[in-house]
Amino acid sequence: MMTAMVAPTVTDCDLSPDLASLVMTTSDERRITLTAETLRAACKCAHCTRARFDGHFAPGFPGIAIVEVADLGYGLNISFSDGHNRGIYPKVYLLGLADS
Repeated sequence: MMTAMVAPTVTDCDLSPDLASLVMTTSDERRITLTAETLRAACKCAHCTRARFDGHFAPGFPGIAIVEVADLGYGLNISFSDGHNRGIYPKVYLLGLADS
C-alpha cells in the first residue's frame, strides 16, 4: 500500500510578546520563527513588487512590528506598524522563507 506524501503547512501562528516575530507551528510539529523585518522585506504584494522594480523599496525595516495577522486559509495577511497591510503570504511561501 502506498502512502501519499503531504507537504507540511502552517497550522497555527502567534505573535511574540514584543510583536517583533511571528511564531508558526507546522503540521509536522515544527516551530518556526520569522522576524517582522524579514517578513516585511519579503512582501510580494503589487505595491512592494513595483517599489522594488522602480528602485524605491526600503533596504531594511529596523524596529518594525507586526500589528495584526489574519489567517486566510491558504496564507496569512500580515499588517505592520508602518501601515503596510497589503501583503498576503501563502503558507508555502512562509515555509520557504524559514528554510532559506
